[in-house]
Amino acid sequence: MPLKTHMDEQPDVNLTPMIDIVFLLIIFFMVGTKFTDMERSIDLEVPRVGSAQALTPAPSKRVINVFEDGRISFDNEFVDEQQLKDKLSQIQSEYADIGVVVRGDADSRHRNIATVLAAVRDSGITNMAIAVNVSPKETTQR
Repeated sequence: MPLKTHMDEQPDVNLTPMIDIVFLLIIFFMVGTKFTDMERSIDLEVPRVGSAQALTPAPSKRVINVFEDGRISFDNEFVDEQQLKDKLSQIQSEYADIGVVVRGDADSRHRNIATVLAAVRDSGITNMAIAVNVSPKETTQR
């Protein structure tokens, strides 16, 4: 019976090709960043346009909160009616199809919510809604 007198060599991993690829990627990205720097330094005046609109789609519906005492909250800050109109007009000019949800306190006066809805309409926003809670146990009778 033949005996094994020599040991088999352990397989080794050749890292040379991987190191070559990493160096090539580093060089590629270094050269690529130089091109962007050179592009910015070119003395060129880009054309001006009269008006530009946002390139991104309109964000989700904006929420306006009307509290029981008549305070109005928009974008996590309290605003008055004129500030609300100004902010909504600016948003509507950027995103023509923006939507607004008005959340009124259940105990607030109808006048407060009507004032906010009028401000939304005056700002040019046509996509508006009023948030309510629907109780599944209650039935409506007509």
